[in-house]
Amino acid sequence: MEYKTKISEEEIEELPNFTFDGEIIVIDHEDKIDAAVNDLSSYSHIGFDTETKPAFKKGVTHQVGLLQLATDKRVYLFRLNKCGLSESLQDLLANENIMKIGVGIRDDIRGLRKLANFIPASFLDLQIFAKAFGIEEMSFSKLMSIIFKVKISKRQRTSNWEAPRLTPAQLHYAATDAWGALKMYKALKSGNSQLQQVS
Repeated sequence: MEYKTKISEEEIEELPNFTFDGEIIVIDHEDKIDAAVNDLSSYSHIGFDTETKPAFKKGVTHQVGLLQLATDKRVYLFRLNKCGLSESLQDLLANENIMKIGVGIRDDIRGLRKLANFIPASFLDLQIFAKAFGIEEMSFSKLMSIIFKVKISKRQRTSNWEAPRLTPAQLHYAATDAWGALKMYKALKSGNSQLQQVS
């Protein structure tokens, strides 16, 4: 399968919009974490991303507010500002047998390690992986455009990820990032670039 090495904003504008519309499970209490981790642990590959409340003042930083972990079927959104980074979640992120796939993941991992000092294992960064296929773009949205010929809205990226309730737009944006990373990895591995939503 031949992929474009680069894609312009003009080309992206011509593509259809895409948002994950499968099952999204929000974990906002520590009592709900273990059941989610048990499901995620039954997969060999999962999609990974985090979101952090943006800081618009110099010197102000926030901790990671949301951890997104995706299977082919569903996406779990862990509201870390509400439920914390539990030991079972740390164990999942340190599990060598489960590949966690994301885009530009170094800062995500660094942010999570500020919450708990786990040893991350088996993480794969699509920015590096895609280079083997001749793709030079680095951003999640451009990778999605090249691999699946779809357009991803980034409008929610700088929204408040510590809000009392996340909006439907935030939930779908966050889920799309983790699920899309998993799907891009599988597409590159298999050479099949048909983007199938969850049926």
